[in-house]
Amino acid sequence: MLRTLPISVILLSLCFSSVVAEDSDGWVSLFDGKSMSGWKASENKDSWQFKDGALVCHGERSHLFYAGDDKPFVNFEFKAEVMTTPGSNAGIYFHTKYQEEGWPRHGYEAQVNVTHKDPKKTGSLYGVVDVSDPPCKDNEYWTQHIIVKGKHITIKINGKTVVDHTEPDGKEAFSKNFERRLGNGTFAFQAHDPKSTAYFKNIRVKRLP
Repeated sequence: MLRTLPISVILLSLCFSSVVAEDSDGWVSLFDGKSMSGWKASENKDSWQFKDGALVCHGERSHLFYAGDDKPFVNFEFKAEVMTTPGSNAGIYFHTKYQEEGWPRHGYEAQVNVTHKDPKKTGSLYGVVDVSDPPCKDNEYWTQHIIVKGKHITIKINGKTVVDHTEPDGKEAFSKNFERRLGNGTFAFQAHDPKSTAYFKNIRVKRLP
């Protein structure tokens, strides 16, 4: 015999579900480790797959946007475990917005590249602050940590600060195609080209005041 639960029990269950998604330090997982739930790919969608507990990019240009929370991210700490194969290039966008085609116009890109020919290496704030010798290696997972507080951007690789940048007040857009300035928005991973393969797992965020 089916029994209808009181609304108070249902609400309590929903509240409990939202609480357990956040740990005691305020970190929330953006990736369930089992599927691509909560993520939305642009253009060449088959460049993304779920494999070995990670989101994997390999193929033509595509960007995988986090779409699991309607509330834009402003101040935050973001962490992901990242790995590349030799010669690969990818990226992590923040303060960006979903778009179906092209390179994301909004926000900044934190570079993912250890041995690709592009001289802007892992941790670079692309087009703004270059990193030439990142403390990470291909075929090994590293932790990429991005912190935004007001106009201040910090990027750490395996706990080492490689970018410590303050955006100038009144900064103009970099170009008509790329803002490269702070605002608010979501996160996105980049599939760069068919010769590149990158892995992203243990993806989490903590909102800051």
